[in-house]
Amino acid sequence: MFHRVLMTIISIVAALSMYSTASADEPVRSVLAGTLAEMTYVELETAARNGAVALWALGAIEEHGPHLPLATDVYVPTAQLRKAQEKLASQKISSVIVPAYYWGVNNVTGAFPGSIHIRPEIMTELMTDVFRSLARAGFKEIFCITGHYDAAHGRALIEAVRRANQAGIIKANFVVPKPLGIRLGLREGEPGFLLIEPSTGPAPVHPDLHAGEGETSAILAIAPDLVHKDLAAKLRATDLTTNDIEEWRKGQERAKEITPQGYLGAPARADANTGAARIELEGRRIAEAIAASRPR
Repeated sequence: MFHRVLMTIISIVAALSMYSTASADEPVRSVLAGTLAEMTYVELETAARNGAVALWALGAIEEHGPHLPLATDVYVPTAQLRKAQEKLASQKISSVIVPAYYWGVNNVTGAFPGSIHIRPEIMTELMTDVFRSLARAGFKEIFCITGHYDAAHGRALIEAVRRANQAGIIKANFVVPKPLGIRLGLREGEPGFLLIEPSTGPAPVHPDLHAGEGETSAILAIAPDLVHKDLAAKLRATDLTTNDIEEWRKGQERAKEITPQGYLGAPARADANTGAARIELEGRRIAEAIAASRPR
């Protein structure tokens, strides 16, 4: 009995040690690291009073194939915002990162275990309440990004941003890759929406939409210990047609039928250096869009 208790205590201490030694560059260790959750209310109030903008990543807990963690869509935008914050600081733009939102809308992958689906109206209402709370704290402007490209998730985010701006709650912005923005019906120049060019680089050999080369590369760069590397190396590319992808986007059981292993792309082609470079580039483009939107 004593031995069993001792081993339990050792396990708990080891787990706590792993988290306490984490650096701010390892979002997998603590998604709260470097966010306002680690500030005192006095520090937060001071930051808002001094003109800091708020940055918020909205992701989802969602299946990402047999090789990536369910929180992939949280880790990736968290890393992007940290890079963006660094770039903004170099331009004398102060910012505070809001803890990532991860209860997303999962229409497409909703048939898979682990894809937590929140009704779009609930997501919009929750976002609106967060906007109100930040405004009460003194923040005048917030910039949102998404790590989750489900169209229903994006539309819920858009609705929250529009509602905040129309009601004068806070100046809300959605910084969104142009292809996604266009797919969601946004137009360039619409107030509150900053459409940015997607990351450049060699075009993927296979359509790369979910848990494929891109996202696997990103997690290899951010949290390599969470990637089942041997398995990823053996996964065959899903060479889907345009019609297949449209069917896949209908979601639920249809998506599961088309991609039974829960990925769409070529995970075996992933590379950590490529992932790190893309996160760096995406962070820079987010920062550039924010800086360009600010009053001079």
